[in-house]
Amino acid sequence: MFTGLVEGCGTVTSVAAASGQLRLGIRPHFAWEKPLQGESVAVNGACLSVEGWDGFSFRTYASAETLACTMLGSLSRGDEVNLERALSLGDRLGGHLVSGHVDTIAHVNSVSERGASHCCRFSFPEEWSRQVITKGSVTLGGISLTVNACGPGWLEVNIIPETWNATVARNWRPGQPVNMETDMLGKYVGQMLVYFLQADLGIQQEVRRDRSRLSLEFLREHGF
Repeated sequence: MFTGLVEGCGTVTSVAAASGQLRLGIRPHFAWEKPLQGESVAVNGACLSVEGWDGFSFRTYASAETLACTMLGSLSRGDEVNLERALSLGDRLGGHLVSGHVDTIAHVNSVSERGASHCCRFSFPEEWSRQVITKGSVTLGGISLTVNACGPGWLEVNIIPETWNATVARNWRPGQPVNMETDMLGKYVGQMLVYFLQADLGIQQEVRRDRSRLSLEFLREHGF
């Protein structure tokens, strides 16, 4: 579990692809005591596991499933990435709850200055639009951001100077792919509503069937 508050950036030091899978070496730009083998780290918002550490860089692995729904497969040696270690119990939750399970890939449409901030517009597959709401939370490239405006297949966010300078957002350019994860709580609420609406529809259909069987003979048989 993560917060979307990027701890710092890292540089991709190695890329090894084989059989539709990927192994990455990444060197953090910030102080990081020796990570435990198997611990979780979000790389551009995608939850990966540490496989090893050489004192400077950590090694991690991305499966075919991860590559299918993220932009990690487009990374090259020398690229910068956003990094965040997993949330510990008792830590401040300054962003929002982020699973690191990327939903889809968004693409940068435009980046423009707005005072000291930057306004970024993204496009994404329209089927995810119902999980994006104005003033709701979204994770883009591992960064917890607030949706300023949205519509079918697009959204806009405002990036403050602190976030701009401390993350790879400063490198975003039109056409660039970015990992996108919608708000986890919204997904659960949406799924619960679907379940309850389906259950309610089933009850209504059952009631209609019962009413169709209602007759004087039926009532006498049941003691009325």
